[in-house]
Amino acid sequence: MDSVRNPYTPNAGATPEIVAGRVEHTRSFEVLLRRLARGRTDQSMIMTGLRGVGKTVLLNAFADLAREARWEVVEFEASKHDDSQFRQTMASLLRSALLQVSPRKRWSDRARRAAEVLTSFSMNMSAEGTWSMTWDVEPAEGLADHGDLTLDLTDVLLALGQAVQEHGRGLAILIDEVQFLRAAQLEALIQALHKTVQRRLPITFVGAGLPQIAELAGDAKSYAERLFRFPEIGSLGPEDAREALIRPAEIEDASFSEDAIQLALEITKGYPYFIQELGYQVWEIAPGPVIDADDVDAAREGYLAKLDQSFFRVRLDRTTTLQTAYLRAMAELGPLPQKAADVARVLHRESTQLGPTRAELIDMGLLYTPEHGYAAFTVPDFDQFMLRAVPKLIVPEVRRRTSKKSS
Repeated sequence: MDSVRNPYTPNAGATPEIVAGRVEHTRSFEVLLRRLARGRTDQSMIMTGLRGVGKTVLLNAFADLAREARWEVVEFEASKHDDSQFRQTMASLLRSALLQVSPRKRWSDRARRAAEVLTSFSMNMSAEGTWSMTWDVEPAEGLADHGDLTLDLTDVLLALGQAVQEHGRGLAILIDEVQFLRAAQLEALIQALHKTVQRRLPITFVGAGLPQIAELAGDAKSYAERLFRFPEIGSLGPEDAREALIRPAEIEDASFSEDAIQLALEITKGYPYFIQELGYQVWEIAPGPVIDADDVDAAREGYLAKLDQSFFRVRLDRTTTLQTAYLRAMAELGPLPQKAADVARVLHRESTQLGPTRAELIDMGLLYTPEHGYAAFTVPDFDQFMLRAVPKLIVPEVRRRTSKKSS
């Protein structure tokens, strides 16, 4: 079929033609915005889930809904930045939001006050020196200048919340890959948002991250479970997965036979990214307009090759020899969460020896801990990829420390 008309979008974070099975989440976000706009309070959200389940797509949908409701949107992908870099990112984005809500020539007292607080917030001493925003607004005295990220960010969001509220607007802060925020940064966001809730200000924070983020948020602040909902974004149910597969084809006057649908759902297990990738590969080889099971089966090889080369490989390429061996040992045990002791046994080592390696893989976002003592892959079907990519488990030798003899 015509490649130009291929309706499937296997790209990271790209919104597919049909966003299936997520109506409940978008409706919850719309209710959240409406309640905050009325001066009511409601829980913000931190969405959790494995790679490829559509968390970023949902964040993009939330951004569109917020803009339609005349809310200003601050959105970025978290990375392992120090507090100074995080402060700089937040200051720049929040300044843009303020200027969009209230152009400088029409600043009210509250808007100017928010600008002054932002200036104070931006003035931060780091190893490189002093950084501040490039606008001629004097810093506020006694606000956002404590040198403590939590106190400073709280001052900023309170001042900004009052400014946007005055204009009948709101502010939505949307952050992807939340698990990469440092503990102090996540704590600052949670505590600052808590204060805006107490003041009934129209500000909300929606994050998306790997499954461990719910635990990290709880560790940061004990009241996080009352401040947020933690919806788990997983694979699509049978009907939603079916819709995600066949509806894009129907838009382009093509269709799937029933056998083709069943085989495609069996291969993809309902994971949204996998459906997009398989649909794309099938479209490229099928003569159409009716796609049958033989077309799906013929596309399977190209589908796996594409996943291996991009979706999976990009994560494995960042690992050391020992980290690769650890992942391969987990794959040897199967797709379910594995005990640290069992993985160590496959590698012929003690759990204590491999503790740092396991922690590194969690920090890299390749593993998460669904419960104490267990680890699981953050990517669906990663165990099968490891078996394909590393056919034989090779365990590196233990490096023994050499001590210098005293003279």
